[in-house]
Amino acid sequence: LAGSRADVNPDEVASVIWKYFTELGSNAKDTVDQLQQTEISKQLNTLLNSNLQSVSAYAEDLQERLVPFATELQARMAQDSQRLKEQIQRELQELKAKLAPYADQVHQQISTNIQQLQAKMSPYAEELRSQVDRSAGELQRALEPYAAELRERLQDNAQSIQASLSPYADRLQQQIDGGVESLKEQLSPMADELKAQVEQSVAELRRGLSPYAQEVQDGLNRQLESLNLQMERAAEELRTRLATSSEELRAQLSPLARELREAASGDAESLRQRLAPLAQQLEQRVGQTLEAFRQQAAPFGETFGKQLVQRLEEMRGKLDTGAAGVEDHLQLLEQEVREKVAAFLSTVPPPQN
Repeated sequence: LAGSRADVNPDEVASVIWKYFTELGSNAKDTVDQLQQTEISKQLNTLLNSNLQSVSAYAEDLQERLVPFATELQARMAQDSQRLKEQIQRELQELKAKLAPYADQVHQQISTNIQQLQAKMSPYAEELRSQVDRSAGELQRALEPYAAELRERLQDNAQSIQASLSPYADRLQQQIDGGVESLKEQLSPMADELKAQVEQSVAELRRGLSPYAQEVQDGLNRQLESLNLQMERAAEELRTRLATSSEELRAQLSPLARELREAASGDAESLRQRLAPLAQQLEQRVGQTLEAFRQQAAPFGETFGKQLVQRLEEMRGKLDTGAAGVEDHLQLLEQEVREKVAAFLSTVPPPQN
């Protein structure tokens, strides 16, 4: 029990609370009061029970503390939101004024950074495309023998086919699961590499712009931190999209094994009649499913690169106009929420034996 507090990830709790805040903001005023206690309680309950299944009493105690904290924090953040909007707007106006004498150099520095980022992203996007093709090809080759084996089994007597069909379906499902897991393991490092390139690109931009912003370094740092956060989230989104596409691939291939199990549970007499079409279609269905996965996942790298360039261009526009976007203050507000949640959780007593 003593280690259970470590099972509560402050970032996960903060994500639940931040999601709750944004839901409140999108609902009509007369529904907010109804949402406040019940919805945040339900969301926190789901998170805490999944992380603290063995210490439900501690989860209940923590939730009892978190719900009033979250509702109070929401009221404070509503006031802080306006303050942060004004703060960011002031900082951007100061940045614009201080950078005005160096407008050409700043433009050139950001343009150079964009070109360098595009040059770095292009090989990674191509490598991701190639890795998707390789991984899908490996899985397709691993599944090809199952179609031939199923056709061979149709030559046996009905009882023999029926007896061996369930183990065959289990092996097919294991091959699908193992292939998808292998595919995910091969693709996941690509997101890590891209994230490292993002950090390097922002660090280079920071070094390039710092000489022009000595008197407004805090404002520049805030904009660069916001840029870095946006880019890191794009990298995490890439990781999520790759994992989601892989799981969708599993979901589309798994019915093949399920159909075989269902066929095995029927009567032996009509078994061949039910299996013959599946034996003919198995290879084709696998090929079509994997080709659809290739078409979906291969362009993710190019899309990611375009997102990063767009973020840099948006930052250049903000430095030109001195106008902040909605995302600027929301990111800063979310950062404050995460800091406050982490600080609050650090003060909650650990569970007692």
